[in-house]
Amino acid sequence: MVGKIDSGIVAAPFREEVRDKVAALKKKGITAPLLVGILANNDPAARKYAEWTGRACEKDGLRYELRVVKDSIDVESVLMDANEDPRVHGIIVYYPIFGQTESFSGASQDDYLRDTVSYKCDVEGLCHTYRTNLYRNIRFMDPPNNTRKCIIPCTALSVVKILEQCPGCYDSLLPVGRKLEGKVVTIINRSEIVGRPLAAMLANDGAEVYSIDIESVVRFSGNKLHMCADDVTPESCVKKSSIVITGVPVKTYKLNVDWIQPGSTVVNVSSFKNVDEESLLKVPNLTYVPMVGKVTVAMLERNLIRLFENYHHPDSQPYLDHRDASSGGRKKIPWYGNPIQLYTAAVVTAIAVMSFVRNAKK
Repeated sequence: MVGKIDSGIVAAPFREEVRDKVAALKKKGITAPLLVGILANNDPAARKYAEWTGRACEKDGLRYELRVVKDSIDVESVLMDANEDPRVHGIIVYYPIFGQTESFSGASQDDYLRDTVSYKCDVEGLCHTYRTNLYRNIRFMDPPNNTRKCIIPCTALSVVKILEQCPGCYDSLLPVGRKLEGKVVTIINRSEIVGRPLAAMLANDGAEVYSIDIESVVRFSGNKLHMCADDVTPESCVKKSSIVITGVPVKTYKLNVDWIQPGSTVVNVSSFKNVDEESLLKVPNLTYVPMVGKVTVAMLERNLIRLFENYHHPDSQPYLDHRDASSGGRKKIPWYGNPIQLYTAAVVTAIAVMSFVRNAKK
């Protein structure tokens, strides 16, 4: 892949996998997973994302229900209702709602809401449980069995899946945790939704990652964050990078194309074009992905299926445990109590029989 890449090509096999899994569930008489979207703002990008999600779910056999909240003060109660609804298998909240406005529950009400989503329903992978595991590079929810993979933030995961398909990025011959070894990456965005988790993921895969926001430049490397000196600038970072990811959420920002090196891969995560496309495509041997939305939706669906398999499938252990707990508050106890009681009863019975036999011979 060299030149401009349609992210739909990357998304296609993942959505096909989702359709196959939904078909397999229906063949067993199991209803398709239900994703609930909660929309409480007038942001056009959020509304468009909600529409994309609904259409994609319908096309791929998943169930989707959009719950529009007119007064943002009611978002938390709507979210808690969805958490506790046994019919709901996944939840996505369309941000921003409050932004960084101070609230009763902390410095950012949006951050509080992200942590309020149950880890059993968090298709975005943004709650505290999944964020903590991501930054500690813990990839499974049930070590050491390692049967239930963690949920990864959708947009960040979509970028990883795109880079895996771009030439010269991921090295499939290297082991997990080293597939980006030797690569330098620059990410122009350090939001808690995209930039920071993406930087951590790429660093966890072995890359040296420069993370740029409006105030500073930091480096993610070796599971640590390093503050950069004043002479480390966006220009110096981009010029040494073979992978550049832009995610500036404003129309006026444009990356200086002169900084991009031949043979680089550039991925635009923003809903705005952060680079002059015509000038960029003149860079020799360049790979450019102008949009990631189609892959993000595919990762959202994939995360929903994973949550269903981990916690809601009738055959999953968490589902069985919850079913047992909800029927009387405890698991059904077998007639013999437990194995120790059964063993004790057998021994006592044997002794009694032997004593009876001896007495009968006298």
